[in-house]
Amino acid sequence: MKEHLLFIVVTLFSSIGLIAQDYAKCRLIPLPQKIEEVNAVFKLADKTEIISESGLAEQAFYLQKELLRYTGISTAIGTSKDLKSYSTRIILKLTPQSKNKGVVNEESYFMKMNADECVIEAETHKGIFYGIVSLIQLARLSEKTGNRVVEIDCLNIFDEPLYAWRGLMLDESRHFFGKEKVKQLLDWMAMYKLNRFHWHLTDTPGWRIEIKGYPKLGYIGGIGNHTCPYTKAEFYTQDEIKEIIRYAKERNIEVIPEIDMPGHAAAANRAYPEFSGGGSERYPDFTFNPGKDSVYTFLTRVLKEVDALFPSQIIHLGGDEVHFGNENWKSDRSIQALMKKENMTDLKEVENYFLKRMADSVIVMNNKIAAWDEVAESDLPTDKTLVFFWRHDKPSQLQKAVDKGFPVVLCPRIPLYFDFIQDASHKQGRTWSGDYSSLDKVYAFNHKSVPVSYPANANILGIQANVWAETIVTPQRLDFMLFPRIAALAEAGWTEEGNKNFDGFNKRLSKHLKLYEEDNIYYYDPFSPQNTCEPVK
Repeated sequence: MKEHLLFIVVTLFSSIGLIAQDYAKCRLIPLPQKIEEVNAVFKLADKTEIISESGLAEQAFYLQKELLRYTGISTAIGTSKDLKSYSTRIILKLTPQSKNKGVVNEESYFMKMNADECVIEAETHKGIFYGIVSLIQLARLSEKTGNRVVEIDCLNIFDEPLYAWRGLMLDESRHFFGKEKVKQLLDWMAMYKLNRFHWHLTDTPGWRIEIKGYPKLGYIGGIGNHTCPYTKAEFYTQDEIKEIIRYAKERNIEVIPEIDMPGHAAAANRAYPEFSGGGSERYPDFTFNPGKDSVYTFLTRVLKEVDALFPSQIIHLGGDEVHFGNENWKSDRSIQALMKKENMTDLKEVENYFLKRMADSVIVMNNKIAAWDEVAESDLPTDKTLVFFWRHDKPSQLQKAVDKGFPVVLCPRIPLYFDFIQDASHKQGRTWSGDYSSLDKVYAFNHKSVPVSYPANANILGIQANVWAETIVTPQRLDFMLFPRIAALAEAGWTEEGNKNFDGFNKRLSKHLKLYEEDNIYYYDPFSPQNTCEPVK
């Protein structure tokens, strides 16, 4: 069936080539790989029926309720066996698996439209989902011509992503935004075909996840934030975590938790000081203590509860910036005893020893480890470890990671830290030696943007934007930093380089601003920056 799909695609698109950014009818973000404009209009209305084959009931229901949510149109769900006299049809069709696996990307889909029907066909449920997302986006961007009727200009589309990992990280340790804001963010991730939500839940300012075996982590560790250390305790209960994960799963988004260690541990140490490894004058109680066996027991029990909550089978252990607060390790008896026992010569070896022990615990749980690019210097197993390259000024860390064979997610500060300002006129937020993360830089980014030599077997999983919250206090400010850069991120992660064009993207993006307004999102308007007030934190 894969060969059949490819034949259809070649036949339909051989006359129009690959570049699609100038097609007037296409307002989709991210831009599909191949498009053919059809001289017809599909009328979405209450008399539209969604016909799904067996195994696609959940996808049909998702389409039905999202169309109602965004257009007010009440479609009906049926099957190919009970066709009714509806005016138009949306057909979801899952093609059988082919023996020749690997020919078609598992997230690819094919959409064929005419005045009577819209057929979404894919080999996998993921592909069907992304075809549905494209149809929902087209419906939201099309004109309503009457009472509960939306006229959609017909397109034929073949589409698949450039990268498998298209991620967004949200830091809720420094400031807590709550589950409704997270759900809204997941909605937009799905709309833009982003599929990994990296959730930074613990750090120095606050611990944001309930651990039943250690309740003080939430009730005491959850007190305070980056702005004020005395605010009430805020954290997600395990029931809320499960609710958000279900919500994400429905949108084809995997949620990857981050439990930061051995640094950035001050919130946990406020709750359980017996596990502290101390810190430095600027960063007190910054670390867990690598010299105490009780610390490994404590953290392993924490991670067992985390593992039971998150089905992604990936746990991010952080592992960054330990040197900020490991001064006390030089004099701590238990750590010095460990160094003597293991013949260690410096504190970096202590750090790697700690990560190796905790990684072993994660692996025993049948999880993979994720960590920031400091871990590229470790000897963790390459088949069980994901490296997140973040230090744009240290491409050598990426070179080490790919040379050793680690799978890599690219999220360099410039241009993929969304707490960095996006316009030179902005005063709040971060810069790096005057540089910042503008919309065009986000859009242009790909793995070739980093000056390294990739070996033939380099495993670049994809890209991710990180939203750190030191300077992001309110939901309004969060919106302002995310939108519209999240759209540029989506196209950078999905669309082939040969199809990208920043001017074409801006034309489509201008149509999406009304969708932000409909969702009460306070966005930065790159087309009229003088009319956008920058929120103060």
